[in-house]
Amino acid sequence: MVEPEPVAEPSRRRRGGGRAGRIAVREAVPERDRRPVRPGLPAGRFKPLTDNDMAQVFDTALRLLEDVGMGDPLDEFIEAALPLGARVDDSGRLRLPRSIVERTIETAAKEWIWHGFDDDRSVHVGGEHVYFGTSGAAVLMYDHVTGTFRESLAQDVYDCGRLVDTLDNLHFYVRTVVARDLVETRDLDLTTAYAVMRSTTKPGGSSWFDPRWVYETVDMLDMALGGPGEFSKRPVMAANNTFVVPPLRFAPESAKCLVAQVRTGMPINLLSAGQAGATAPAALAGALTQALAECLGGLTFVNLLSPGHPCLLGMWPFVSDLRTGAMSGGSGEEGILNAAAAQVGHWLGLPTGVAAGMTDSKVNDAQDGYEKGLNVALAGHAGANIVYESAGMLASLLACSFEALVIDNDMLGAINRTVRGIEVNTDTLSADLIAEVIAGPGHFLGSQQTLELMETEYLYPLVSNRDTPEDWTDAGSRPAHDVAHDQVTATLENHWPSHISPAVDKAIRDAFPIRLGDR
Repeated sequence: MVEPEPVAEPSRRRRGGGRAGRIAVREAVPERDRRPVRPGLPAGRFKPLTDNDMAQVFDTALRLLEDVGMGDPLDEFIEAALPLGARVDDSGRLRLPRSIVERTIETAAKEWIWHGFDDDRSVHVGGEHVYFGTSGAAVLMYDHVTGTFRESLAQDVYDCGRLVDTLDNLHFYVRTVVARDLVETRDLDLTTAYAVMRSTTKPGGSSWFDPRWVYETVDMLDMALGGPGEFSKRPVMAANNTFVVPPLRFAPESAKCLVAQVRTGMPINLLSAGQAGATAPAALAGALTQALAECLGGLTFVNLLSPGHPCLLGMWPFVSDLRTGAMSGGSGEEGILNAAAAQVGHWLGLPTGVAAGMTDSKVNDAQDGYEKGLNVALAGHAGANIVYESAGMLASLLACSFEALVIDNDMLGAINRTVRGIEVNTDTLSADLIAEVIAGPGHFLGSQQTLELMETEYLYPLVSNRDTPEDWTDAGSRPAHDVAHDQVTATLENHWPSHISPAVDKAIRDAFPIRLGDR
C-alpha cells in the first residue's frame, strides 16, 4: 500500500498568528445569518422519551391535578377556576379537572418575543428555537486571584451583566447572584432589576420577593424605555418565579408576585424546582411528572387571569445524591431529566425552559467542564427553548465565577455548533472539488471553498487553546482560567453599556432606591 505524501510543513509547527490571529478572526465576523453559530438555531433531535412515555407522563400529571390538586391556592385562582368546574376539597386543595388544563394548553401562548433594549438581540421564544443564557441565585462569588469565595454583592449582578453583554454565545442575562449587601426587599428587588437592565442590551430577567416591587420595577422599566406603557409593548425583562413549593403546593408570596407579573405584562418562567429523592420522587419519571403537573397548574392559573400571557414551562427537576442528600446538578440524571422536560414541552407545543450547566465543582476544572458540557449539550439537542444556568455557575448553584462566564461562552459556542449540525447538499458534498484536488494540488488548503467556509462553517474559541505544546509553553503555559481572567479584567475596566441616557438614569435613581454605585 502506497502511503500518501504529507502536506509539507516546518519541523516545528506554528499556529498562524496565535492570539493575534484569533482576534483577527473575530474582527472579520460575517453577517449574522452566515455565522457558524447564531441565536435561536432549530433543535430537538435528541428524544430520550417515546411518544407513549410522554403520553403516560402527561396523563399522570393531569390525574395529579384532578385527584390531588394544588395546595394553598390564592383567592384569585379559586375565583377564576371554580366557575369552570374546579373544586376546593376538604383540605383546602384546589382540584383542576382535566378539561380546564387541556383548554389552557390550547389557548396558551406558543411563541412570543423576549425583547432586548437592542431589538436585534431579542429572543424568539418557542417553536424549535434554542437559546442559551444565565440564571441563578448564587450567594457567593469565586475570586480567581485568591482562590476563595466571598459574598456576592449588587456590583456583581451588574458586572456579570456587563460580561454577558460582550459574550456572543450567551443570548440573555437573568441575574446570576443575590446581592447580599442589601437587606430590605425593596432595595434588593429594585436594585437587582436595575443592575440587570443597565448592564446589557440583551433580554434580561430577575426574581422578586414582593408584588409591590414588581409594579415599581415595571414603572422603572417604563422610564428606561421612554414612558408609561412602554414595557407592556416591549417586555425587556422576564420573571423567574418559583411559584410552587414541591410537592404540588403554591408558595403564597411568589404566587402573589405571579399575579402582579401577569397584570403588568411581564413574561414568566413558571418554575418548579423539586429535588428528586427529597421534595420529588427519586424515580426520574416521577420527578418529571410532578414537575409537569406543577407547571401546568401554574400555567392554568396564569391563563385564567390573562389568556395567552407569555410563559415558559420551567420544569427544573433537580437531582439529589441519594447517599448524602446533597444536590447533584452536574449529574447524568440531571442531564437526562432536563432533556426529557424539553421534549415533553415540545410535544405539548409549549415554550419550555430548563436549567443546565449546574456543575457541582467548586472551581473551573475538569469536573466543571464535563458536567456542564454534558448537561448543556443534552438540553440543547433536546430542543429546550431557553437553557438557563448554562454559564458561570459553580458549586451546585451556590457560587458564580466571572471567569466561568467567559470559559463557558466558548463551550456554548461549540455546543451550538453541534446543534446546527451538518448541511448536506450538492455543494457541501464536494464531489467536483475532491476530483479537482486529486488531479491538481493534492490538498484543500488553498481552495476557494476552504477560504469561503473558514468564517461561516467553523467556529473559533476566544480563550480555549489550540496551540502546539511548544507554542503554549513559549507563551507562558497559561491555563484557560488565567486567559479568561485577562478578558474579565479588560471587559470590566472598559465596557460600560450606555443604552440608558444619563438624564434617564438620574431620574430613575431619584425615583427609586437604587443601591448601586453610579458610573
